[in-house]
Amino acid sequence: MTAPLRELLAALTPQQEKVTAYAADTYLQETVDQLDRLGVDAAKFAREHSMLLLKPDAIVARSIEPTLKWLSDNDFRVVSAFRITADRHFARALWYFAWNIASPERRRLADLLVGISDVLVLVVRGADAELPVPVRLTEAKGPTDPRKRRPGELRYLLGRHSYLLNLVHSPDDPADVLRELAIYLDEHRRATVIAEAGAGANRSSDALAIANDLYARTPARSFDRAAATERILRDLEAAGATVAPGFDAQSDADCARLLYSAWAEARELDPWSVIVLGSYVLPMRVGTQPQTLRPVSAKDWLEERP
Repeated sequence: MTAPLRELLAALTPQQEKVTAYAADTYLQETVDQLDRLGVDAAKFAREHSMLLLKPDAIVARSIEPTLKWLSDNDFRVVSAFRITADRHFARALWYFAWNIASPERRRLADLLVGISDVLVLVVRGADAELPVPVRLTEAKGPTDPRKRRPGELRYLLGRHSYLLNLVHSPDDPADVLRELAIYLDEHRRATVIAEAGAGANRSSDALAIANDLYARTPARSFDRAAATERILRDLEAAGATVAPGFDAQSDADCARLLYSAWAEARELDPWSVIVLGSYVLPMRVGTQPQTLRPVSAKDWLEERP
């Protein structure tokens, strides 16, 4: 199967490094095998569909409804919607080929984040003369870095929170669609979603029903740094912990030391407040090493595919 799989991947990503890595990836193999058994063309499925993950921060921010409107306004149709419970292993599987540059602090915050809420995944279809749906969605969604987002992009619309709290994720290219589908779902649930995607009906109402349940279980919270700092200080005071003399809530260094100290002493702090403050003051990357696999852009797809 290796040679045919590599040929398939070569048609679904502009990165030779990804072809090599994904040819041996169990998640991708599972989806390709299942699509083949179901009589579904894997290449066609991956080009015509993408997925949009609304992370726990998107649930807290009440971002589902504006996301659905943005998708509709940008000619994407929701053809399936499902919720999953994420954990630390889910996060590492999803970003396995990118997290080699993640700092220990970022991983720790991400582990806290997946515990905040279940997540919503939307499967979308859309038409484009030049770009596969996942490439167009990723381009339209906007970058991770808030400073680089532009009006009209989904992440710009949803709010300029922080590098970590970027609310949504989507696969870069068609190869990622096949891999991520198996990370999200087991074989039985994948079969249901594949069938729904093939039917092509608009299932935005399913997404709204899931949203209502997620909102009922997960309170809306502030993304404000000052509010997060104040809550952490209250938690520490209630636990009888002392804060360093001269602590300056406006100082990134002081706030970072506050979190490091609380972690070292195993203090019980409000997880959401730690996530918010940490996203502002803790390092997100390790050194300057490159990602294992770099992100794919529309330019890559148009210029670098063989």
